[in-house]
Amino acid sequence: MTFAAARADLAAWKNAFPVDPYDADTPLQSVLARGLPADRLAALATEATSFGRAVVEVIGPAAARHERAGHTPELARWDGLGKRIETVEFDPAYHWAGTATWASGVVTHSGTPGRAYEQATLLYLLSLEGEAGHGCPATCTIGLARALRRRAEPEVRDRFLPPLLERDYAKAERGSQFLTEVQGGSDVGANATVAEPNGDGSYRITGEKWFCSVADAQQFLLTARVPDAPPGTRGLGCFVLPRMLDGAPNGFALRRLKDKLGTRGLASGEIDFERAAAWPIGPVDEGFKTAVGIVLNTSRWMTAVGGAGMMRRAYLEASAYAAHRKAFGRPISGFPAVRRTIAGIHAEWLGALHLVFALTALEDRIDADIASELDVLEHRFLVNATKYAVSIRATEVVRDAIEVLGGNGTIEDFSVLPRLYRDAMVYESWEGTHNVLAAQVLTDLGRLPILSVLEERVGKLLTRSTSPIADELASRWEAAIVDANRAVTDADYGAWNFRDILHQISGLYTCAHLLDDGQPVAAEHLLRTRIAPGVDPGLAERVDALTSHATT
Repeated sequence: MTFAAARADLAAWKNAFPVDPYDADTPLQSVLARGLPADRLAALATEATSFGRAVVEVIGPAAARHERAGHTPELARWDGLGKRIETVEFDPAYHWAGTATWASGVVTHSGTPGRAYEQATLLYLLSLEGEAGHGCPATCTIGLARALRRRAEPEVRDRFLPPLLERDYAKAERGSQFLTEVQGGSDVGANATVAEPNGDGSYRITGEKWFCSVADAQQFLLTARVPDAPPGTRGLGCFVLPRMLDGAPNGFALRRLKDKLGTRGLASGEIDFERAAAWPIGPVDEGFKTAVGIVLNTSRWMTAVGGAGMMRRAYLEASAYAAHRKAFGRPISGFPAVRRTIAGIHAEWLGALHLVFALTALEDRIDADIASELDVLEHRFLVNATKYAVSIRATEVVRDAIEVLGGNGTIEDFSVLPRLYRDAMVYESWEGTHNVLAAQVLTDLGRLPILSVLEERVGKLLTRSTSPIADELASRWEAAIVDANRAVTDADYGAWNFRDILHQISGLYTCAHLLDDGQPVAAEHLLRTRIAPGVDPGLAERVDALTSHATT
């Protein structure tokens, strides 16, 4: 093969990426069609088609530029005249991507209860480019908007919510969420930032926040300890704090911006507050409930959605590369080991897609205030389990895709995969480490009748399936539930083993939903390779089925 021919093959791989990623994603369309009425589906398809093209044509090139070394956010604390401004400066490409993202309506949908399907679909498409500098700002703004809409007093809601819902990026205000302090990451109850009442319904915030993503936001959501409150999380109020007040920074100073492994286009910093004016979101004695139940859970959901989007991109890159890259006289997709890797990426992406949209269906009903008690219980489990499972798998899947590309896969300007890998690693730690999320699930199983709800709902999916593996999945599901019950009643057993149990439960839950949506090959592949690995006589046939179409 000549040099020119090899480069022509690489060009063909690049050109294989779909110009309309929504239209090319038939599994996504299938999931949406099962969950939405025809009129809402049609409207979403129009939005998703338009935004998908913007992701390819605008956001992708912009993110590739503003994520590069020398183009990432920079702190500007003072202007040329020595006036304190406490701002963040971005490469112009960052704002090109932001303009396209906000124009999609992903945040604006927050103004209408029950638009989770729309928001998840748009963020999933955005995540084909990783975090892209705007996945986190959009997510934080959605969480703040939801909290204001559901919990704030009318005068607070009416002041702060409308500018968050603006589609015009140049006019819109963005939200952020600052919970972490240097002494309190996972242990939010250790937070020491204080809120002093002014007597007019507002408070003055003093303290420091250690990890402040979207440090450039116009509205900060944060937690602070109110006077005479009990210790721990029960003493935390939840507040919205405007960045600017009377034309000047509102009692805060940006200490520095973080130099992160990934999500490098996103400004994350450390911020000090000194009597900054803020307003409560809901009753101050329910601040932690608001912060976790609405804001953090929104971020956990959307972080999982983002992980699924990155897995989709990893599959597209790896499968197309294998089809065009030649070695030893034939495309590398002809080698069983390569095809097996691609089949695994495909199955994991399909599993993540179905898991995040099972959660999205519950988010949609809860946000619309039409969820049943059983929906709420299932959501309590799924929001933590999904973030846990998908964030782990996203990193592994992107790494596998890099392996398919070989040394080329490690080169920053050869493909998007190195950026996705760095972003996926950061996603794993957002909104709770794996151990924290697993511990929360275990605690919830002990307090609430969640296991009985899961037994009933997963059992129903498996009972109506005609797949040959349905009975085996049902048997393994029953065993996993027995293990989970033991973990609840035996504290030592649970402490040592529950992550493995959660791995089983989330995997089997995923397989049940794959079967229900007509994806038995992917379900069996996850069963044989992840849940119950071993000698696998059907491997070659499944790999053939999973690698027969590069864009589905």
